[in-house]
This record gives sequence, structure tokens and C-alpha cells, in this order.
Amino acid sequence: KTSEKTPLTGLAMCQLIQQVGFPKGVVNVLSGYGPSAGTPLALHNDVDKIAFTGSSPVGHKIMEYAAQSNLKRVSLELGGKSPLIVMPDADIEQAVTAAHVGLFLNMGQCCCASSRVFVHEDIYDKFLEAAVKKAKEWKVGSQFDESSLHGPQVDKIQFDRVMGYIEKGKAEGAKCLTGGTRHGTKGFFVEPTVFADVTDDMTIAKEEIFGPVSSIIKFKDPKEVLRRANNTKYGLAAGICTRDIGTALAMSQELRAGTIWINCYDNFDCAGPFGGFKESGHGRELGEYGLQNYTEIKTVYIPVDGKF
Repeated sequence: KTSEKTPLTGLAMCQLIQQVGFPKGVVNVLSGYGPSAGTPLALHNDVDKIAFTGSSPVGHKIMEYAAQSNLKRVSLELGGKSPLIVMPDADIEQAVTAAHVGLFLNMGQCCCASSRVFVHEDIYDKFLEAAVKKAKEWKVGSQFDESSLHGPQVDKIQFDRVMGYIEKGKAEGAKCLTGGTRHGTKGFFVEPTVFADVTDDMTIAKEEIFGPVSSIIKFKDPKEVLRRANNTKYGLAAGICTRDIGTALAMSQELRAGTIWINCYDNFDCAGPFGGFKESGHGRELGEYGLQNYTEIKTVYIPVDGKF
């Protein structure tokens, strides 16, 4: 079941599956809306397993539907408000690249986006300068233009939502250093946006925006920043930028998130399990753990003599 906002990718994948010779019926693609296609699947008694990628509110609904029907297995990869912690010994260029890729990849429409960037006060100003420079260099344009690095939001609903969060950030006192506006007059393009002087109680620091809006937040104490980073209902991913491997490993133990990137962001491997803590979901995709979602354990006892 594809998203009603992005159905073509799944259909194109189905064409490739046909071309490589999968038997008919092994893979089926269903296009449709959530209420008319997704809900019946989640409620159907002949469906043994549902894997859902999407928003946390819909994830809650699918769990309810599983309980109302046949208690089918459910694995969920949901929303996030992922922190990236930049320590004072970090390589600035490397850290800025990690923050930039982590947030602006796919125009911020990524569940694990590093939308909360915690930067140590000793390097805060230097980091801001480099982050703004990189965001300004990011070319915005049509997704059909091979030179473009930053395309549109998925639809008008999401465009309006992102612009609403930007205005909310400005109203609550965050400082917009670049972006914050629509790009052009056609389509749903949002300029890469960087906010400074963001505090933990601001809306843009708490809620998932799902758009190209980076919140850069100052911190002083490592223990304090771990508490602040974990102070969210989400736990999909996190990042740490430091040249001290001991610091990196110690902090990764404390962060409540399913994937921790150190001195990088959005690096994936098909053997590396991916999934979240808390309201970012449960279960894992990829790797051997991903296969466990689709298997059942059965115990069979046989007497040694073969007699009952």
C-alpha cells in the first residue's frame, strides 16, 4: 500500500519486479487513500503482518486496528525529532556537513532528520556561520533539473505546514538567519532555512516539521545536553560529532534512539537494522532483525523412540 502522496515509486518498483521475473502474485501494489485502502488492510483478519512507515498518530491507529481484529503483528517506523550533538572538539566542516545532510536531505521530508542541532557554546558562532553559508549554497530548483539539490515539498498541505512552523519560530523569538521564505512563485519550494537562538520550549524545537527547517541550539554541559536531547517523545535517530571516540561511545549509550551516527548522518547499510524507540515505533527494518518481523517461532517435540 503506497502513500496517496507518492504512489508512482511503488508502481515503478513493481515494474522492475515484473522485469526480473518474480512469479505473479508474490508482490502486489495497492494504491489508495488511508481510510479506504489502509484501514481495511489493518483490520483484515487474513492479514498476518503490517509494516507501516509514516506518522506517529497513524501508527497508533494501526495498533488499534490490529487489536480490534486478529492481533496481527505490527512493526512501525514513525516520526522523529532527532538531535545532533556537536561537541567543542568536533571538526567544524565535518559537523556542518553532517547537520546539513541530516536535515536537508529530501527537503527535510525524512523521519530521522537531524532537526535539533545542539552545538557547544565554545564553537556555536563559528558553526552558525558555516551552516548558513552551506545552506545558502544549496541550489533550489525543479526536481527534473539535474543540477538542482533541493526540490519541492510533497504537496500544498505540507508546504503550508512548513511555512506555518517557520512563522511560528519567528513569532516565538528564534532568529532566522537564512531562508524562511518560499522559493519562486510556482510549486511548493521552501528555501533551506536555518534558525539560531532556538530554545527547547519553542514549537520548532519540539514538533516534527518534516521540512527544510534547521534549529541550532546552544549547550554548555555534556550531561545537560544528553538530558535535553532525550527530552522528546521520539527516538528514531541521533548524531554525535566529536574527535574523542570515548565521548562518542559513552554518549551513544545514553541517547535513547535506534540509530546513532558519529561524525556523519544518514549513512545506511542493508545489513544495519533501522527503527526507533518510544513513539518513533518498534520493530526493525533491514539486517537479520528485519527478517524476524516476518517469522514465527514453532516448537516441535518428537520422542526418541518415535512412539507416542
